[in-house]
Amino acid sequence: MNKQGLREFKKEATAHALAEAAFQLTLERGIDGFVVDDVVQTAGYSRRTFANYYSCKEEAVAMSAVPYHGTEEFIDLVHRLPENTSPLELVHHLTKMQLAGDVIHKMRRLVELSKKHPTLEPYTLSVIYGLQTKAQNLLDDLFREQYATGFIHFLVGAAYAAIHPLLDGSAHVRLPGQPVDEMPDAISFDEYIDTAFGYLRNGFQI
Repeated sequence: MNKQGLREFKKEATAHALAEAAFQLTLERGIDGFVVDDVVQTAGYSRRTFANYYSCKEEAVAMSAVPYHGTEEFIDLVHRLPENTSPLELVHHLTKMQLAGDVIHKMRRLVELSKKHPTLEPYTLSVIYGLQTKAQNLLDDLFREQYATGFIHFLVGAAYAAIHPLLDGSAHVRLPGQPVDEMPDAISFDEYIDTAFGYLRNGFQI
């Protein structure tokens, strides 16, 4: 790893550590039960370092849900897919990747916390919108010469609208790693995502 890459890695690790500390403190004390000084003390950094990354503790809490090292995974995914992969198929893969592992669990918890602590809501919405923006920018770069900009925007908007019921808990879906006996009559996360993209692929025909 060159010096520039190492520097970026350290910056990402610092941002992640601060965000994770803020998230854990929110779970333990509530958003009003701690201050920025508690975050930096928990994470082992200075208040000045915190200010280099986040404007407030609420922003740090919300950013804890952003996947760590996500950019490299996106690039690897694009390289692994066939050259004739359609925009729809790429978004399908991206959606599953963005919400893989603990990410979907943390994002749902973040939405729950936002309902209890309204000051978190704008930052939570920003993180959710960031997932969509990242996908849209990637598709614009890859397909701008083949598809109209409006097509990409509509496709990504429709695809990511399907994510919201997963995050607010309104969809009866069993999340990755969740035991079947906890929600025996629920569909799996993969089944939900595959069904949503099936509707997009087939024009919502029943």
